[in-house]
Amino acid sequence: MPRRVLHAAGMATLALLSAALLSSCALAPVAEPSAAHSPPAARVTVALAQAPSPAVDHEVPALQSAPQAAPPEQTPHEFDKTAALRTWVEQQRRIYEVAAPLLIKNTELCPRHARQVLGFTAKNMFSYSDAFIDAARSALGLGDELQIMTVLPGSGAEQAGLRKGDALLAVEIEPVPAGPNAESAAAELIGSEMRSRTSLHLVIRRDGQRIAVDVPLTPACAMAIDLGNTAEPIALADGHRVMVTRGMLDFVQSDEELAYVLAREIARNETMTTYRAETRDLIDHLHAIDAGATSGGFPADVLDAARSYASDVDADTAKLALYMLARAGFGIEGFQAFWQHLAMGATDGGSGGRGDTVPAQPPVALRLSALEQAIRDVESKMASGLPLVP
Repeated sequence: MPRRVLHAAGMATLALLSAALLSSCALAPVAEPSAAHSPPAARVTVALAQAPSPAVDHEVPALQSAPQAAPPEQTPHEFDKTAALRTWVEQQRRIYEVAAPLLIKNTELCPRHARQVLGFTAKNMFSYSDAFIDAARSALGLGDELQIMTVLPGSGAEQAGLRKGDALLAVEIEPVPAGPNAESAAAELIGSEMRSRTSLHLVIRRDGQRIAVDVPLTPACAMAIDLGNTAEPIALADGHRVMVTRGMLDFVQSDEELAYVLAREIARNETMTTYRAETRDLIDHLHAIDAGATSGGFPADVLDAARSYASDVDADTAKLALYMLARAGFGIEGFQAFWQHLAMGATDGGSGGRGDTVPAQPPVALRLSALEQAIRDVESKMASGLPLVP
């Protein structure tokens, strides 16, 4: 029985990020809905591409994309591909924009992942599976050429005036690849051109006119930020990637709460001493999960592994996340209460509007006293004007 999966166009974005920030949201772009047999999307999606760094043992997944789960398969009368694709793109955009300040303003706190990035995401209609190509063309206006989808706040791309809808024509003197493999090919091109540069010369087309733009490279924590296609409220990190599920986006009540989730996983990537192959496999599985599971849960063994992972947070990781949040301009006063609520899996129909019961997760393996002390430390430094470093 064929399985639909969302193509990790977002991961392709990240690929660009490490290569040239073209594919990663300074971060790494998230995957979009795509079919299981569609050509792999390059991580070129986010023009946050980053230059290679010898400080990291493993290549950042900014030049590749991992398959992701697709919207549940339904009958032709029930399934609106255009609406599903637009929703997926909007969810990706939200994740990128919330992640942007966390990645751009914390390079001092993520030395293992610090890279230069461009700061935008780019896709063409082939960034999606065969089942979604027509929707990408009609609903998103995409064709063979790579087109900017998101410009990250605070990035060099924003400073240079790049906009959503700009078509990428050339990098330095090289034409930008088009067609089915454009994302991966562009990621490689941008990555090679970024070496030893402080800016990148791009030629774009806007409103029918060719425009030359010099995009300054922006230091950032180069990690791929991905969207997981499951209703379970889970977030994961494997040392290079961060994945936030659709269920977590439904659970959080604000961008600040989404920032709590992203900051913890970004911090976990930085404090991780070894690359977590098991979490990588888990993220890959959530990208390629069976379509029938996307409307509810997923295999029990996968869920158990995800919940076990979610509970395994040490004090150093939580403390680093708090500093990252403060440096990025997010409030931290609700950090502890948010994780307690998620861990309890409680019903919050009256005050929070979260609605029905959220699948329970084990309590975070961190004593409340340690977390409370970390919050006091950050707040004290903020009040005193001291450097926000652990």
